Amino acid sequence: MTHPALTASASFGPSQLLDSHATPADLLVRFRMPGSGARRPINLALAIDVSGSMAGSPLKHAIRAAQAVVQSLEPQDLLSVVLYDDSVTTLIAPTAVTDREALKARIGGIRAGGLTNLSGGWLKAIEHVQAGAAADRVSRVLVLTDGQANVGITKDDVLIKTAGQKAEAGVTTTTLGFGSSFNEDLLMGMARAAGGNFYFIQSTDDARDVFSFELQTMKAVVAQNLTVTLTPAAGVTVGDVLSLHRPGAGPLTLDLGDVYEDEDKLLGLRLNLPGLATGPHDLLRVAYSADTVQDGAMARLEGTLPVQATFGPLDASVTTDIEVTLDLARLQIARAKEDAVTLADGGRHAQGEALLRGLVTELTRAGLHEHFEIAEEIEQLEHYAGRIAAQTLVGDSRKELMDQAFQGQARTRADMTGRGVTVDTAVLALPVVAEPGSGVELQCVREGGKLRVRVLSGGFDSALNVQFPRALRAEGAHYVADGLDPSADGSFYRVTGEIRRLVRAGESDPLQSLSVGGRGAPRSASRPGVTKAARTVADLDTTDSSAGGILVQCVKEGSKLRARVVQDGYEPDWNMRFPRSIRAEGTLYVVDEVNTAPDGKSYIASGEIRRLVQSV
Repeated sequence: MTHPALTASASFGPSQLLDSHATPADLLVRFRMPGSGARRPINLALAIDVSGSMAGSPLKHAIRAAQAVVQSLEPQDLLSVVLYDDSVTTLIAPTAVTDREALKARIGGIRAGGLTNLSGGWLKAIEHVQAGAAADRVSRVLVLTDGQANVGITKDDVLIKTAGQKAEAGVTTTTLGFGSSFNEDLLMGMARAAGGNFYFIQSTDDARDVFSFELQTMKAVVAQNLTVTLTPAAGVTVGDVLSLHRPGAGPLTLDLGDVYEDEDKLLGLRLNLPGLATGPHDLLRVAYSADTVQDGAMARLEGTLPVQATFGPLDASVTTDIEVTLDLARLQIARAKEDAVTLADGGRHAQGEALLRGLVTELTRAGLHEHFEIAEEIEQLEHYAGRIAAQTLVGDSRKELMDQAFQGQARTRADMTGRGVTVDTAVLALPVVAEPGSGVELQCVREGGKLRVRVLSGGFDSALNVQFPRALRAEGAHYVADGLDPSADGSFYRVTGEIRRLVRAGESDPLQSLSVGGRGAPRSASRPGVTKAARTVADLDTTDSSAGGILVQCVKEGSKLRARVVQDGYEPDWNMRFPRSIRAEGTLYVVDEVNTAPDGKSYIASGEIRRLVQSV
């Protein structure tokens, strides 16, 4: 297949370049490559965490998502599937996708149990991808996990460095984190080093959407290894890079990864410009290259983009391109989110809050709050600034913010930015009313991994989005607002006046069943002391979810059956006081509570014990 040329263009953001005045300026470089009408074959390996903590709903939805991927592949594509817990198993060796139903059936038989040998599963998946690598194939490993790497190679820096090395050998890694217990710093670091993507799958029911998006991404690859070398003119320096990138061979060489069909690849730069005389000046030379497939073989595309700007007097007219302004704003927002996490992690909460709130002021002053996407981002920034100030940017909230930062810097796809469905405690402080009265009734709904607010009252356009405080959003909740005002262009509404929560008489309150702050469902009350045993394992009550309990598995050691905790945060090798009558090799149990025994080196199972039934 032969591809058209890779093109590049450059535009400055809204700033006036005054003669004889040194100034910072934001520059947006846009790379684009049309498609050829045909896609490259895919060489895909799925490395699926089947440790005990994946049992139940997470694994069920992961299986369905993986089966949906198989359904979307074609005979020219290769698929391999690796399962990992304590050990590593190849479920499907590299196989052409000629019999989708057979492959889906094998995936449907996956069951969970054990700890998390992430490194072993990932490296085995890379072996399979390397075995099927070819010049015209897009090779990628998808690593899915819900826990910590606690078996095999467990050091973050080693895994991240290895991801970069494997990328240099031609294998890209994308990481997908399920639930609340995975290590987002590790998964995001691996994805960044490997030139892949990172996703926080916050709710199990959007796993299929995320898998589908990543598969679309692979199908849309038209060029890889986009490398950019920047050569500033005398007196010009590169102050910052806003886009996601990997360091290249030199300090001003950047690896921007893959280029997707008919999708802009953006490079945002903050330049420090010297005071120059009136007139046009050469400021920067951008040399770029990328690998693509032409006539069945790899070819290197190369180009050079000179960047010029005209300096003028104070009264010179200034024109701006709103699309450039919005694209730069998106990159600035994503970068600020990542920087705010770094500041909060370092205990500099006041600085993190000030960074986000300062950006809100800057965006509003520029009038960008009149664009719905930026208005939503402003709500996100306010929400997370509040969490950082309260020192509650932990758990799901931190993962959510890092996911948003990654997506915003990596892609121009609005459907994957701003995702997150955590519920803030602020919503619980709203006054509750039983009738809307003269106010406007609204409802919060989940759409594609995002919480949106829709108007229910008559007299308004129900198809329009409503800008609503992010900290007050909770899926399924109904609200009453004093009023709604249309945006300047009439494309969305803004809430005005007081906001109350609406719970009509006789209706259940949806917040009673919602997880607040992303901490997961509450545990059922546990009985004190060692649990009373059922007669046999068959007499145990069953459950298909591990939510609210601790996962325990029965394993055989020599001639004895031992109970072991198979959940992150516990010692995997400690013995457990556990009823002998219900021990059955390989069986998974959900225990209300696990306590440390008086000897300090073993556990005691307490409360109710249920048998986990893994159904798909």
